[in-house]
Amino acid sequence: MVSIRWPFGQTGRMRAPEGKESRAGGVIALSGVGRPRWTPNDYASLAREGYQKNAVAYRCIRMIAEAAAAAPFAVFVDGARDDAHPLAKLIRRPNPEQSGAELMEAVYGALQVSGNAYVEATGDADGDGAPDELWALRSDRVKVVPGRSGWPEAWDYSVDGRSVRIGRATDGWAPVMHLKLWHPLDDWYGLSPLEAAAQGVDAHNAAGAWNKALLDNAARPSGALVYGARNGERLTDGQFEALKDQLSNVYAGATNAGRPILLEGGMDWKPLSLTPAEMDFTAGKHAAAREIALAFGVPPQLLGIPGDATYANYREANAAFWRQTVIPLVRKAAGAMTGWLGERFAGCEIRADLDAVSALQPERDALWARLEAASFLTDEERRRMAGLGA
Repeated sequence: MVSIRWPFGQTGRMRAPEGKESRAGGVIALSGVGRPRWTPNDYASLAREGYQKNAVAYRCIRMIAEAAAAAPFAVFVDGARDDAHPLAKLIRRPNPEQSGAELMEAVYGALQVSGNAYVEATGDADGDGAPDELWALRSDRVKVVPGRSGWPEAWDYSVDGRSVRIGRATDGWAPVMHLKLWHPLDDWYGLSPLEAAAQGVDAHNAAGAWNKALLDNAARPSGALVYGARNGERLTDGQFEALKDQLSNVYAGATNAGRPILLEGGMDWKPLSLTPAEMDFTAGKHAAAREIALAFGVPPQLLGIPGDATYANYREANAAFWRQTVIPLVRKAAGAMTGWLGERFAGCEIRADLDAVSALQPERDALWARLEAASFLTDEERRRMAGLGA
């Protein structure tokens, strides 16, 4: 426990930042027999089970990151757009290895997987205090270091047992921008959509693994061998093991589906089957897929998931995806970038250039048509309502 003083004067006590791995996990597992075993809520497990192994979560994250990165940032100085400003050039080419879209795609992707995204500002070749490069940091390698005031005073970046501390500048400016999604129970780190969808991801992956196992076994349980010997006779250990080996090597697998079994010595084959209701794993997978899409804010219709008629057509679903998911995320990032870099580039504001997004063209056309038909408006009022300058 550490004592802190909050900016508004109250004193209190709070716990040091908790790690992602619980020491009590082994004890809890002892009492978890018969309960669902969900993916642990740490970055590596979420990335592995959700992004790498689940097609629905992977597609949701890619759609959000790529769509948001396709909405470029524009720099405005005193209300006027200035594409030649040093900040605009920095955003377009943040570092020698990435374009602006690539950097922001990494930022948006990290937000969806971990709920946190970090961007480090480096270099000051001109000596004016303004950074020369921007780099995205992997969120699982960054740890927030709280200060006496209750706000972060530094960030530790660790790789392979080595760690470097990135502290604030002498004037208090933070060289690291921490963009996070709101978490109701954590003061330092955000809550990712993938963590909220973890149960749906586990259910979807488990259904896929189950279906794969059924296909490997001719899409049905293998059945039962009944030994009809008399006088309580039983198979010897050698006979039992030989029978198991024969079934595994000769009759198991998709290539041996339907192959007849040669039985002898009083044995009888009793095939087992599943009812249609028990075989209905597809509906369960679709339900889990819709739950995953709901957590990310992606309309299931855009993912090709059947059974969802929320939107009348694809265009309506795509417009809802942009308006409800992508645009709020882009504006959140633009506001955070303005608050962060605005201290080094005075008088500058970063905005999302939504006019450059082709997916929003139908809505812009409809808006312009309504403004053109409003004869009671002046040209200046029309331009202002269309989001244009004077």
